[in-house]
Amino acid sequence: MYAGRLAAELIRRTGAHMFGMGGEKMRQAGVELVAQSSDVAVSGISEVWSKLPELRRTMARLEHEAEARKPQIAILTDFPSFHVRLASKLQRQTIRCVCFIAPQFWAWRPWRAKLIARRFIKALCIFPFEEDFYREAGVAVSFIGHPLVDIVRPTMPRTDFLAQQRLDSSRPIVALLPGSRMNELQHNLPAILDGCGQIARQKPGCQFVLALASGFTATLDPVPGSSAKTLRMQTGAIGHSFPMPTSIDLRVAAGMTYDVVAAASAAVVASGTATVETALLGTPMVVVYRVARLTELIVRTFVTTKYVAMPNLIAGRAVVPELLQQECTGPRIAGEIVQLLDSQAAREEMQRGLAEVRVKLGPGGAINRAAEIITGLL
Repeated sequence: MYAGRLAAELIRRTGAHMFGMGGEKMRQAGVELVAQSSDVAVSGISEVWSKLPELRRTMARLEHEAEARKPQIAILTDFPSFHVRLASKLQRQTIRCVCFIAPQFWAWRPWRAKLIARRFIKALCIFPFEEDFYREAGVAVSFIGHPLVDIVRPTMPRTDFLAQQRLDSSRPIVALLPGSRMNELQHNLPAILDGCGQIARQKPGCQFVLALASGFTATLDPVPGSSAKTLRMQTGAIGHSFPMPTSIDLRVAAGMTYDVVAAASAAVVASGTATVETALLGTPMVVVYRVARLTELIVRTFVTTKYVAMPNLIAGRAVVPELLQQECTGPRIAGEIVQLLDSQAAREEMQRGLAEVRVKLGPGGAINRAAEIITGLL
């Protein structure tokens, strides 16, 4: 999403031809895709092993295309475990690299910041506290603000969205954002759905809306010989089914995440960018996340921050509850959401904290600032 917006602005300013790895938003922006980001999308450490062959093939393909085309500059967006290595290979071809969206190395293994100084001529960061961190590591860095400040807006009035989804405005609505990768869904969604079943029992009439991530389809399939259903999630050739509590009233909304969150009374959100989007919309939330046990053991060795959820990291205090690993259970999720639904004071306190986070994310115009800096390097 960020790279697509930046590419469109750079093409508008310079007329440059751009190629690389990305998804549909980059293709729509005019980038020639020589690799698909969905082929290598994975989170976690132990989880990445199954993707290693495809990661190696994609790395080789990008290296070969760069050598054949000899671009003036390479803009490497996010995905640091891949892009820091790619930058090293491009350096050998004397291609200058810009790090767009500086990695969150301040959160774990902070000594890797020096890799950014060695392999990138410029780094662009989106959180205000990152600038000092990277500058102290010798990185040529600029804070551009967060691109989401300009992006996160509902596409329609709340009343129109409720009518389209056949939702009752007099009943609570809980938004579900379980992640944007299949392995995240496999870890997060069972606990979320279990929590929804418990919320429905405590709050009869509560409505649930699953915000479908880009590239996913979802179907509710009946279980033969039973009144139960399963939720079938599919992305490309990869699919997985999740048992559904029989008591929940679930809608699925594709490509409407901001409308879903803006309309919701509260949200269950997987840790990541979605928590920043939810904060910008001011919707009270509980943040959840689970990873494989081996990943957890490795990460606990290196994590240096007190919090995991971005709203808490940005605010420097606990604004939203974090339910991670063993704490990410149906009963805990239900308890936090029911409290938000029942207590106006709790909702208002969290909304004040989220308003503080929005201010700290900086003014709009991040993509324009990034494009101006990169154009100056051409």
